[in-house]
Amino acid sequence: MNPYQPRTDDMAFILANVLQAPAQLQALGAFAEVDPDLMRQVLDEAGKFVGEVIAPLNRDGDEIGARFEAGSVTMAPGFRDAYQAFWQAGWPALACAAEDGGQGLPAVLEATLYEMLSAANHGWTMAPGLLHGAYECLKHHGSDALKARYLGKIATGEWLATMCLTEPHAGSDLGLCRTKAVPQSDGSVHLSGTKIFISGGEHDLSDNIVHLVLARLPDAPPGPKGLSLFLVPKFYANGHRSAVVCERIEEKMGLHGSPTCVMRFDEATAWIVGEPGKGLNAMFVMMNAARLHVALQGIGLLDAAWQKADAYSKERRQMRAPGARDTSLIQDHPAMRRILDTQRAWIDGGRVLAYRTALELDLLKHHPDAGRRDAAQRWCSLVTPVMKAAFTHQAFYGASECLQVFGGHGYVREWGIEQIVRDARVAMIYEGTNEIQAIDLLVRKVLPDGGAGLLSLLNELRADLDPSHAPDALALRQFAALGELTLELVEAAARDGALAFWVADDYLRATALALLAWAWARIERTLAAEGADRARLWLPAARAMRHWVLPEFDMRASIIRARCTASEAARTD
Repeated sequence: MNPYQPRTDDMAFILANVLQAPAQLQALGAFAEVDPDLMRQVLDEAGKFVGEVIAPLNRDGDEIGARFEAGSVTMAPGFRDAYQAFWQAGWPALACAAEDGGQGLPAVLEATLYEMLSAANHGWTMAPGLLHGAYECLKHHGSDALKARYLGKIATGEWLATMCLTEPHAGSDLGLCRTKAVPQSDGSVHLSGTKIFISGGEHDLSDNIVHLVLARLPDAPPGPKGLSLFLVPKFYANGHRSAVVCERIEEKMGLHGSPTCVMRFDEATAWIVGEPGKGLNAMFVMMNAARLHVALQGIGLLDAAWQKADAYSKERRQMRAPGARDTSLIQDHPAMRRILDTQRAWIDGGRVLAYRTALELDLLKHHPDAGRRDAAQRWCSLVTPVMKAAFTHQAFYGASECLQVFGGHGYVREWGIEQIVRDARVAMIYEGTNEIQAIDLLVRKVLPDGGAGLLSLLNELRADLDPSHAPDALALRQFAALGELTLELVEAAARDGALAFWVADDYLRATALALLAWAWARIERTLAAEGADRARLWLPAARAMRHWVLPEFDMRASIIRARCTASEAARTD
């Protein structure tokens, strides 16, 4: 089966036509030169590089993988050459500031790049995937000395970075971290401890690796408030190697092209990033950026799976489809058509939401009006956990549905679809499990302000909808129902502290579906102004969204209301 190829026409259509991104960006001043032609040029060049250089390495990454020997990791054949070409061509620096060696382009273009990369070769993309977050973390919290030494190298991608959080006994609860940081007379610290599940902790892609590590200073209070963030490189400026040792790499279900390392710090000399006791504040700059990129991984992986299934369905004949006289292509069978159109609907709707989120990040950073920046912050805060959870979930389950199109051929390695299913599964876990994303949305963001932030976001989106247009009317109905449901939960959760935790997953899913209804309303309204040829390609997915995806909203709402009722009944018994 041919490797993944980016569909830059579809991506450009969503950016330019559905979201009108060029006009929004040019109004910011910082991106006055980012017109449709420039955006399309970046998309096309990125698509060409990804399709020709990165995608062909995917199978070797899975079958040969990263190899560990005596503390060193050798990446799969071609991986280092591809990475060297990647950073030297300027791709990691796309959205970094010009003064740091970057190109100063919008975050939304970087988002499209990483969607393509994840679809083409998820294992390879794990290495540069943390660069943007590490750059933002160091730029906002690093000392002048650290920035002078490391920021430009990270911005350009010449040196790669890691995020060292998890310990054997401390996964989602980072407050349990025990890694120690002992201050030295010269202002540095000595780091000692073990971190696990460190993506790219050791490799041969770049000449240096910059580790950002959560640890505790002496006498730090217990829990998350006692954590500080530190920087330790693989190699220091004098060429000496740090006391950071890769003990082993994990044998995993998927992502064999990415070394997941156990890292031991043996009194390694490091320097603090940010203020003592505020390590999580600095680290979350990395994690928030990472969560949007993980959502894009989900969209990209689902697109890669859909591409394989769609191509197979157009060449494989099997039985007679309803109304046919002879054997039919698989794509003509309604059961297979439903699978393919449904996954395409998730991909296209997901792109609208993900690209809108990246645009909001650009507005948050550059818009001159404080009110608009507040609105952008609200969008990113509320929508990012929804995106991360909903689209990594769909990547795994949707890729499994795409495997079904192949029948038995999908279960063998020859066609490559089973690799996508395996690779996609981890995205539901890392950068905060999907259950934690749901709790973050409902318990930490919606309930504390009585649902005001979410209701404000829904009101903003309502202003974009036309009740006389059927897809818009559907989105409006779901917005109204989500608003009512939110107020019911606010009232019920005040009486039952556990209630929100029981229904958080259902609430996030309902929110995702309502946002998808809005996204597809935008797409369909745009298609109405386009030619019939484009509409013909997109309308099957639009129908699938209405018929097979959005009806789930009512089910999720019913589950939540039933739980609220049961909670009230238990309270009054």
